[in-house]
Amino acid sequence: REFAKTVYTMAAVPGPGWLCHPCAKATGNDPFKKPQGPRKKKLPADKRVITSFEERRFPSLVSLCVQLITKYIDDVESLGDIGTLNVEAISKALSKNRSLTSENVQLFYNVANTTLTLYDATNLSPDAFQTLAFLNPNLTTLRLDFCGQINDEAFNTMSSSLPALTELELLGPFLVRPPSWINFFATHPNLERFLITQSPRFDLECLETLISSCGSSLQELRLKEIGKIDDEFLQELSRLGSDDYRHRLTYLDLSDPGESCGEEAMIDLLSALGPELVYLNLSNHILLTDAFLSEGILPHTRILRSLILNNLPELTDRGVASFFESWSNNPPLVSLDLSRNHLLADNALTAILEHSGEALEELNVNGWRHLSEDVLISLAIRAPELRKADVGWVRDMTDFVVKAWVDGTPQGGVETKLKGGKEEKDPNAMQVDTVVVRTGGCKKLEEVKVWGCNRITLKCPRRVRNLFSDMKRADGWFVEGHEYLWY
Repeated sequence: REFAKTVYTMAAVPGPGWLCHPCAKATGNDPFKKPQGPRKKKLPADKRVITSFEERRFPSLVSLCVQLITKYIDDVESLGDIGTLNVEAISKALSKNRSLTSENVQLFYNVANTTLTLYDATNLSPDAFQTLAFLNPNLTTLRLDFCGQINDEAFNTMSSSLPALTELELLGPFLVRPPSWINFFATHPNLERFLITQSPRFDLECLETLISSCGSSLQELRLKEIGKIDDEFLQELSRLGSDDYRHRLTYLDLSDPGESCGEEAMIDLLSALGPELVYLNLSNHILLTDAFLSEGILPHTRILRSLILNNLPELTDRGVASFFESWSNNPPLVSLDLSRNHLLADNALTAILEHSGEALEELNVNGWRHLSEDVLISLAIRAPELRKADVGWVRDMTDFVVKAWVDGTPQGGVETKLKGGKEEKDPNAMQVDTVVVRTGGCKKLEEVKVWGCNRITLKCPRRVRNLFSDMKRADGWFVEGHEYLWY
């Protein structure tokens, strides 16, 4: 039989000759079948076994009740008085779900209220804020988070309807203009705490009125993320240190400005207010250098307990170390945050522990990439009161450091042995206390953040039961930022 030969024509086996398509199919071969390519190698699967240490627990009766009330919040008034603590829990649950509205927020209003906190007021309209002022006329303390819908009319109503207000904390009052701020300060001369964050319209005239009207009573001031803050603001604040006011300011937060204030103006401010300050936050004033520490904080502070100076890129390791070595006129700090200052290293932390180690409860050295393991381990001996630590992006943060903080350091230190021409630490240092005698340890440790610490491994202590009797978290402690949480 004659047929046309194509690329699909198959040779006869045995030859010679060629097979037509029907004959080729009869032999069990498909001339039109595409040839298979080489098989790809199967990549090995990830063999790591990540164990979950989270325990499932039955919810408490209180939490079930709070969830039920939250679900039927619009009908909850029919229950009558449900207690102050329960109302607080319901408020937090609603805020967490962003379910607080102009209708159900009235559950938290009471003419007898002296304190009111709303953790998420995003959905409240301007009219709702006016209603808040009318139905809570005796408030002395008010905190509103995410209150972006407060406008001038609502804020003026609050100024006139809350005459007893002495403490005000607002997060995000974007729409309040200077005349409304000025009116509020003029009508509240006994204001003691004024804490605002993210208020772009707050200007120098507002601050002048605040100082003139409330300067003698003001104890805490936060002007955080205020875009218009500058050296003139600092000069005006310095008036509080004059004999006309006899200021009582102990808390000052001027962090995260639109543009950094100058170093000389900041030194002048501390010379006026520093002796009475207990809390100071000047984060992100990037023009501050070591000179600010030696000429501003060092000579002018005497009772400071909390210091926050994160993201000051001009600070140096030697400068910070020299500052703490010379800071003998101030008691040990309880809380210290020097995160995102990448030039700081062993000298600075050693001096910090020498000055404040015995009292230090919170320490943030996030981003100190040059810290050595030995200095980190020394916290187990020199910072016995440590409760919270952030050591994110510290390269030498290891399992041995965490073990030392939790259980103490081995007597005589951690031995190193040569193995294959490479030094390795004695694995017994990670064993329980019956194997290695230990001293020290941060027995009150509650939280350790280790984001970016890639030398933390699965061998790190993952679970500690009944180790700390006075912990806030009765079920244990945890390390945050790795692929597992410890409870």
